[in-house]
Order: sequence, then C-alpha cells, then structure tokens
Amino acid sequence: MINHSLQLFCNHAVAAGRITLADVQALMRDVLPDGFLDRDEVDMLIALDRAVPQIDPGFGPYLAAAIVDFTVWGERPTGTIDAGTARWLAASLRNGTGPTLLAGQIAQAVVREAQSCDEALIAFALEANRRRAADPAPVEFLVAA
Repeated sequence: MINHSLQLFCNHAVAAGRITLADVQALMRDVLPDGFLDRDEVDMLIALDRAVPQIDPGFGPYLAAAIVDFTVWGERPTGTIDAGTARWLAASLRNGTGPTLLAGQIAQAVVREAQSCDEALIAFALEANRRRAADPAPVEFLVAA
C-alpha cells in the first residue's frame, strides 16, 4: 500500500511540473525518512522521473541511494539481487519505453553495490550505458535559485 504522504508528494510534483531542492529535502525528511517500505513506493518515484519535466539535481542521487538501500540491503537475501528482484526493477526502470538517464544510473548503482546480481539487471544496466553513450539525451534540471 502506498504511503499517503508519498502519494500527495507525487501529486504535487506532477501538478507543479517540477521537483525542487525543497521538495527533495521534504521527501527525505518527512515523506520517506526511513526509506522505502515496499516496491510500489519505488515504482512511484521511478515513474515520477518520467512524469516531471524539471527535476532538481539532488533528486537523482537521493533516489539512486534509496533504491540501492531498499533492493540490495532491505530485501532478502541481503546483498543479493535475485531473478525476481532483477526482473521487477529492470521492468520498472524500463517502463516499456527504455531507460531514462536516471534509470540507467540507478541500475548501475544497484549492480555495483550488490554482492551478487542476476543477469537481467546486469544486462539492463549495460543496455542503459550503451544507449547513453550512443545517444546522450538532454536532461533538463531545475536550477536552484
């Protein structure tokens, strides 16, 4: 079940069309102070990366670290990305259309941190890296004023 505060955060970000530094700080401090509780929450914030056109540069590193913490250290067996977790995370990051720059960075961070990782996520991370090298898409970040 989705945390009500997280749902409100996402609704606000989509309506505003941006995620500011203050939003990222509120997300860390108030909305998800203990990190993700389930995969649905992870999926929501991954989707937010595609839904919001202007994102503060602090959002990416926060999201990547939070997903690493949840998938590598929070799910069992600890330190291992098994086949089920790899398929779920790759599908969520791909979202049917291919990875965003941030999605590729998240996959690579998870693969680097895990002690062992199923090949589905490794293949996704390599694909994302190849796509980025071949066609670096412009990323629009909100510049903090």
